Amino acid sequence: MKIDLNCDMGEDMGDDAAMLQIVSSANVACGAHAGSPLTMARTMENAVANNVGIGAHPGFFDRENFGRTECHLQDAELDAIVRYQVAAAHGMATALGANLTHLKLHGAMANMATKDADMALVCYRAARSVVPELPLMVIAGTAQATAANQLGGRVINEIFADRTYEPDGTLTPRRIEGSVIHDADLAANRVVQMLKDGAITPRVGDAIRLSIDTICVHGDTPGAVQMAGVIRDRLIENGFKIERF
Repeated sequence: MKIDLNCDMGEDMGDDAAMLQIVSSANVACGAHAGSPLTMARTMENAVANNVGIGAHPGFFDRENFGRTECHLQDAELDAIVRYQVAAAHGMATALGANLTHLKLHGAMANMATKDADMALVCYRAARSVVPELPLMVIAGTAQATAANQLGGRVINEIFADRTYEPDGTLTPRRIEGSVIHDADLAANRVVQMLKDGAITPRVGDAIRLSIDTICVHGDTPGAVQMAGVIRDRLIENGFKIERF
């Protein structure tokens, strides 16, 4: 079975160069929540060199809190900030002779869209106004997936290696202790089990069956590169082939 392994990067945090030798897809910050034009260029250049897919990773303009503060915007403003960031990522990738392979929302923008399909639709339509038919990476089983499937086109269903889940399939808020998994072996074993079961297991309640196309490891958490390496090795040991979608 083929599976994609993705990581958020270009955020001037973590060891992106090392991570790009492990993962198959990179979600590159577009300068709003983190990163810069130079960081974007260097990250994309390195991704191309490693045959890693390049995704636009827009978030709220909230550098002080790394894009993790909820912002309640009018649709027109939300549309504009997503369009602006995807255009920057698309332009940079094109200049490097590459193409964007997907869109993935960041932080609070992503979390809000897991519960609000209308908001997710605004974001996805904005992205596709810049790059028509751009594949949409969504948090599997949430309102993000509902919105993306409503639009049609390629939808990439994502699960998280280093985060826990709530009974509705959304991620456990970071303010709750234990919401971020730091044990690499625990994360790796959990990922393999979720893939074999075709389901995620929330902190409480029954497993939630869903399609899984890609696994995320966050690049800004301590030990992220080591965790990604353990997960990659464990997946290969269990018969999975790491390959960009």
